[in-house]
Amino acid sequence: MSTTQQDLTGSPRATLDVDRSDAAYRDWLKEAVRKVQADSNRSADTHLLRFPLPEQWGIDLYLKDESTHPTGSLKHRLARSLFLYGLCNGWIRPGRPVIEASSGSTAVSEAYFAKLIGIPFIAVMPRTTSAEKCRLIEFHGGKCHFVDDPRTMYEESAALAVETGGHYMDQFTYAERATDWRGNNNIAESIYRQLRLERYPEPAWIVATAGTGGTSATLARYVHYMQYDTRICVADPENSCFFEGWTTGETDVTCDSGSRIEGIGRPRMEPSFVPGAIDRMMKVPDAASVAAVRALERAIGRKAGGSTGTGLWSALKIVSEMVTEGRTGSVVTLLCDPGDRYLDKYYSDAWLEGQGLDIAPYVTAIDSLLETAVWPD
Repeated sequence: MSTTQQDLTGSPRATLDVDRSDAAYRDWLKEAVRKVQADSNRSADTHLLRFPLPEQWGIDLYLKDESTHPTGSLKHRLARSLFLYGLCNGWIRPGRPVIEASSGSTAVSEAYFAKLIGIPFIAVMPRTTSAEKCRLIEFHGGKCHFVDDPRTMYEESAALAVETGGHYMDQFTYAERATDWRGNNNIAESIYRQLRLERYPEPAWIVATAGTGGTSATLARYVHYMQYDTRICVADPENSCFFEGWTTGETDVTCDSGSRIEGIGRPRMEPSFVPGAIDRMMKVPDAASVAAVRALERAIGRKAGGSTGTGLWSALKIVSEMVTEGRTGSVVTLLCDPGDRYLDKYYSDAWLEGQGLDIAPYVTAIDSLLETAVWPD
């Protein structure tokens, strides 16, 4: 049936009126939002750890330890924001599954929130995802749907959403939109609050890594909004397109293979990545990322995932530059998730050999840097 403008004139009774309000759904929605917000209210802030550097350098290096979230990673914040965004937009509905394209940690956190509000969850992920991450997804009630080619995750997720009548969360599009970058206890606001009593409360640099690009966007936007002088650096692993897209300005760049550093690096420039907001990027060899997480364990006794190593390697490069230039100050990077998820990868010499990764030169470089502050040529 079609209705023309002429059909709607001449009588108040001609007003079209469709009321789709659903009392039962609104009751479910209010309870779902309450449960997600209550999870945040129960959670204490994550720690800001110091990485030991020689006192005479006059530089403090910190790692924001996001592994202490209930689901063990930085992605807990993102998953909470995405669920609130999807719920308040009316996209997430009772009884219908949430589907996500993920290399692991986001899926673990989203499975947790799906279970919290009582809906199914399906993670579409590369077949190479660590076994421990798959176990955690299933522990929280989610299902793993594997693809052989990481580049097909997006289409497969969208197709599953249509097939099941569910909602494709699409973190790679909505990560930067779902997070309140002006404040509301986001990761940037938390960092500055925790640095308030330190000797250098406004960091010279904050180093992030890019999976969706949402974290770097939140950090950069908050810094600009608060008018801080802090610069934002994004570290990118091998087999990822963020660095190439940022340096060339070509947003349609692609890679033929997936990242070996789980949780970061993408075969395309994701919509959530905001290139204009950040100041600097580094392309970090995968072997350097692994060497850096092993150096982290030697320094503070904590194992971390490979993405932490990517950021730490870049942060150490910045520290070296600051010492060489005679500058003092602080640098912050992220401890993204725990290393026990990767014992069969980044902490396995057999895995490194199978991947053709030689970390020895990078281990030597880090040890030398921490003694001399000189960055290896």
